Amino acid sequence: MLTVSQLTKSFGGRTLFEDASIQVNRGERIGLVGPNGAGKSTLFSLILGDASPDAGRVALDRGASIGYLPQETADVGEETVLTLATAVSPALAKARAVLVKHDAGGTEAEAIGDDEYHEAMRVFAEENGYQLEAQAKRILHGLAFREVDFERPARTLSGGWIMRAHLARLLVQEPDLLLLDEPTNHLDLESLVWFQEHLRYYPGAILMISHDREFLNQLVDSVVEISRQQLIRYRGNWDAYQIEKAAREEQHASAYKNQQREIASLQEFADRFRAKASKASQAQSKLKQIARMDKLEAPVSAERSVNKFRFPQPGRSGQKVITLENIDFAYGSLRVYEKMNFQAERGQRTVLVGPNGAGKSTLLKLLAGLNEPQAGTREVGHNVKVGYFAQHRVEMLNGRQTVLEAVQDSPNPVGEQIARTVLGSFLFRGDDVFKPVAVLSGGEKSRLALVKLLLDPPNLLLMDEPTTHLDIGSIDALIGALSEYEGTLIFISHDVHFIRKIASTVLHISAGKLVPYAGDYDYYLTKSQAESARSALTAGDKLTDSRPAEETAVKAERGPGMKEQKEAKRAAQEARKAEQKLRREAAQKISNLEMQILNLEGRQKDLTTALEQPEAYEAGGNAINLNRDLAGVTRELQRVTAEWEKLAAVATVAGEDAD
Repeated sequence: MLTVSQLTKSFGGRTLFEDASIQVNRGERIGLVGPNGAGKSTLFSLILGDASPDAGRVALDRGASIGYLPQETADVGEETVLTLATAVSPALAKARAVLVKHDAGGTEAEAIGDDEYHEAMRVFAEENGYQLEAQAKRILHGLAFREVDFERPARTLSGGWIMRAHLARLLVQEPDLLLLDEPTNHLDLESLVWFQEHLRYYPGAILMISHDREFLNQLVDSVVEISRQQLIRYRGNWDAYQIEKAAREEQHASAYKNQQREIASLQEFADRFRAKASKASQAQSKLKQIARMDKLEAPVSAERSVNKFRFPQPGRSGQKVITLENIDFAYGSLRVYEKMNFQAERGQRTVLVGPNGAGKSTLLKLLAGLNEPQAGTREVGHNVKVGYFAQHRVEMLNGRQTVLEAVQDSPNPVGEQIARTVLGSFLFRGDDVFKPVAVLSGGEKSRLALVKLLLDPPNLLLMDEPTTHLDIGSIDALIGALSEYEGTLIFISHDVHFIRKIASTVLHISAGKLVPYAGDYDYYLTKSQAESARSALTAGDKLTDSRPAEETAVKAERGPGMKEQKEAKRAAQEARKAEQKLRREAAQKISNLEMQILNLEGRQKDLTTALEQPEAYEAGGNAINLNRDLAGVTRELQRVTAEWEKLAAVATVAGEDAD
């Protein structure tokens, strides 16, 4: 479907691609990887036609469509969220805008004439607007929008939610080739899990840039690496790519070593005998043999310079770092915690897991002192310095400083060389360090704030999604820094690889309840009997009873007598049976609703097809009746879809996660 042949492209005096080729076939899922600056985004620009190659060609099959999700920003106008999500064509967007105004009533509706209204109805039906709208609502819901957000102007959303709306538009459009540049950056955990499952069944081809190893492992069937100006393809997912790449590099290193040994031997012979008349011709032959060789490039060292640098360490705190006791906290009428207790001790590295809205980010803010509880106490331990890495740290940056000045502006400044080494590992290279902070993107500011924190760390570090906007190399650099960190770390992340490398304990939060797991993430997976490493991050109440074995044993020793235990066990079993019955009933209702939706969508399609026929608009035609029937079917489809949504998913607030 897509063929990139003998591509050469230079940018800023640097060659990104030289005689590079790749082919993307229909239905393939490909991960595009390579260090920052290797040319991943440039390749996307060449495929989209926004840039031209210096040599070679980029060819797309006739009639094939491309959809593109950029990493940072995408434009919006005055359209609503739902209009944006269904904007597969300008004509459809215009028709829907007319219908929305008409249905809203008031002076704007009165200004719409009958002819304009019927024309909008015809175009909307002709463009499959009813079917697309129902599909868009389900996709928006999967991306955590509520129904009340559908008619909200998209421009009033934050940047992350605008990107979600554009992502919904692409999923509704279903282009033949989907280009995704870090698509998970703006998704919360539950939306990410939904998105991952949705892409499993996506009908087109996907070429994606992602720093999320688990995401790549679950979705891609091959990996294309940009290396030495070439596009090198590896079959399999991320883990398979890592294994095959290591094997290839080992073979290359061995071949290079053997070639260098051969060259040295030939050169030694030539140097020894070139002055001897009887051997001069042989010596010259050896030199020609060296010249004719296809020289192998020296292996590229994988060692990162940042690993040679030991990050500064914080002062030692007391054993009890921070304590929350009998905490009550609510957002208005939404109660998050009641009589909640929590304590962290020196050196712990705890990851917070649980469903959206459970209170993970709220707990971090309570620990940071940013949220004031309605009841209870927060006690910070001896010599504890608290640092909270989240959006507010970005806002504290001085926009008038350069990147380098911002890093060196700290109570314990580091030298320029060290500062530039660390900045380079977090994607600030070359002249990037002289950029004013004010012109940086949101992702760049987030990375800069992270570097400042690592170079002057507190001894209690609270981090909310620290790997967002980092590439894989930068995540490895962060893992290296935090592996050496001697303070106490409490964090939230959707990056399973990062969690496995860093967390020593897990705290599961659901419905205001905190359940500790005294082991790393794999220990938590075993004890919780989770379905997968990714789904375990957002698992709900069913895990709160899966206590670690040693914790259960302690409670049995100190808890109630045998009779009380039996009664409690019987009550728990009855509660589980009742819950299972409710779940079965809900599943049956969902199944029935899905059948209704399929039938209504079929009827909708039939009516739409009838309206597309010219005879429907001729004298004696039945366009009015068809439009009336179609409107009725659409209303019923909206009602059934809304009922399905209430049963099938948990509504979340489109805005800042109440988590």
